[in-house]
Amino acid sequence: MRITVIALLIWATLANGQGTQAKSDRQAILDYQLNLRRANQLIVAMAAMTKYVASLPDFKERVRKSLTMTPAEQLAKIEADPKAMSILKENGLTAREYIIGVPALRMALLAAQGMPPSTNIIVSPANLEFAKANLAQLKPKMDEADGMRSGK
Repeated sequence: MRITVIALLIWATLANGQGTQAKSDRQAILDYQLNLRRANQLIVAMAAMTKYVASLPDFKERVRKSLTMTPAEQLAKIEADPKAMSILKENGLTAREYIIGVPALRMALLAAQGMPPSTNIIVSPANLEFAKANLAQLKPKMDEADGMRSGK
């Protein structure tokens, strides 16, 4: 249950922050190039990060605070957390790759499922093509990482 709550709050963060996001942050998401290896790294790291945050006694407060943080603030928060950095390092990611890559992957998958690009859904044509080509493989993994059961 905690993981599902966190997944929903993470989604709210994305939906909330993208409309007012700085041009450079939007461009970073557009410039982030997804591939299968990187997508799998992001998903595994996201699942581990979600479990880690859910295990903290103040997880609700942390997630609530993240709703108002800029990507730069989120980056600094992750870089200052040894356990979070350990999770990312184990998955071959930097904090910046994670902060940009997870939303890029999530929005590409949403767009591949038919949600049109908008102020809240930022996706490059290449990432949309990648997500469409790999949707059947990646969506169940993403759902599982979010704490939702896929239809396996």
